[in-house]
Amino acid sequence: MSEKLLQVTHRRYNPLTGEWVLVAPGRIKRPWQGKVETVPGRSLPVYDPDCYLCPGNVRASNERNPKYLHTFVFDNDFSSLSHNTPNVVINQMDIMRAESEKGICRVICFSPRHNLTLAEMDPEEISGVVDVWKKEYSGLGSLEDINYIQIFENKGELMGCSNPHPHCQLWAESSVPVEPQKETLRLTSYIREHGSCLLCDYIDLEMKEGIRVVAANESFIAVVPYWATWPFETMVLPKRHLRDITGMTDEETRAFAGILKNLTARYDNLFNIPFPYSSGIHQSPTDGEEHPEWHFHMHFYPPLLRSATVRKFMVGYEMLANPQRDITAEDASARLRALPSVHYKHAK
Repeated sequence: MSEKLLQVTHRRYNPLTGEWVLVAPGRIKRPWQGKVETVPGRSLPVYDPDCYLCPGNVRASNERNPKYLHTFVFDNDFSSLSHNTPNVVINQMDIMRAESEKGICRVICFSPRHNLTLAEMDPEEISGVVDVWKKEYSGLGSLEDINYIQIFENKGELMGCSNPHPHCQLWAESSVPVEPQKETLRLTSYIREHGSCLLCDYIDLEMKEGIRVVAANESFIAVVPYWATWPFETMVLPKRHLRDITGMTDEETRAFAGILKNLTARYDNLFNIPFPYSSGIHQSPTDGEEHPEWHFHMHFYPPLLRSATVRKFMVGYEMLANPQRDITAEDASARLRALPSVHYKHAK
């Protein structure tokens, strides 16, 4: 990587989407008199009687949660998608188009504990969550009219999380959403042109250079992508070519859980707060096709930039032109790599 390039404004290409990001490292030095967020200060209890996700409590649907001891899954009471949606299509001159969308939305509570995030869970507990992700992907993906499974987590108020009880969501739908569709097209194009997997080749490059690697173990690697948009964006990838999460062995499942804990603990250690982010797994569609081009991976998009109170806003140029970042991927990965992988609450 050219040291000269790292000091000047430049563009980087994202081969997964076919889009560009503008990197302007000098902007991080500008004075900040903008919005300052409130640092999350209150500690959460192990159990909250007013939380509709805690064991034994009643949800808005008047359903009572079981007194679950591990991971708990239920159909979202305010689902954006329904499996019973009738088929409706509108098309006026290929300009005004719409079509109904079928699907299923579920909520997955990581733990009965109201205050236990992935960063603070044991790898064995996270492995249990991963096993649930596998089961849900396999079960819902086998349904005839479910062609994609999106698993995602919004952590923290800054990311619009409506309940602090650690949980993620799963949306299973009849079409392939925009972002995974972009990746499908780019992955397919690459394998046709080069005869190899884009992300397998990318992992080889990152492991050789090492400067954007945040953490790695025997089966997985976590990197700040060369083309990252968000300041401390990361991506977790299996070193072995796997189309979806169900292809992992038990050993790989434990390694995946371990690197998720490692990475999320580093996030929390960056500013000594429960670090907000949106994360999600991208993997092969469940449309019955083979999809040899797909290499499953997990994206983490955190909003914080300078501190626990200053976030990155995607506005102006970012909305009207293309994404722009204020620090290089190499600087971001160096900062994350230097942090302990033991959670700050437990560090001695």
